[in-house]
Amino acid sequence: MIEREVKLSFPNADVARSALLGAGAAAAQARRLQDDSLYDTADESFRKKGCMVRLRTERWPDGARATFITVKGPVQPGPMKMREEHETRIEQGDVLARGFELLGLRPWFRYQKYREEFAATNLVAAIDETPVGVFVELEGSDEAIRAMTAALGKSSDDFILDSYYRLFQNRREQFGLSGPYMLFPPSSLRDSGGTSPA
Repeated sequence: MIEREVKLSFPNADVARSALLGAGAAAAQARRLQDDSLYDTADESFRKKGCMVRLRTERWPDGARATFITVKGPVQPGPMKMREEHETRIEQGDVLARGFELLGLRPWFRYQKYREEFAATNLVAAIDETPVGVFVELEGSDEAIRAMTAALGKSSDDFILDSYYRLFQNRREQFGLSGPYMLFPPSSLRDSGGTSPA
């Protein structure tokens, strides 16, 4: 399937939530921690082709977990971020990670965010609280994305097409972050009901 999405920057999650509810979006999935790892070969063959392999673990405050593998193709040119995407849930993420290792795949970037999802016609809107700011990610049809963007009081000039890796590279100094990955401090994960990954 073809994924079409944009990000919009918001000052905080409360403002983003009020804006989405005011625009007619309905709550769809509760807030949970997403812990993502991007994998590649030693010679970065996936990145050179513009492709992405991601292993995602979602953790809810009640201890529930879900793991997904996602493969994305190169970004297609256009005013929105568009690329082929294939995603499926898997039962044992640690087993797949070990299989990746045997195949010569290694995680080259990890990033975390708290995500809360809302639904509207032909569109899913996600509030992403990240270590480098709060974003609303809109995914759906071209018309639905543009309509929701306008309903949120923004325009196509506000579209952010950067990946979270690129946003981390551009904003890490502004947010006083060090290290190679976009991660929350372990203490903040415990304090907010998440769990610190092993």
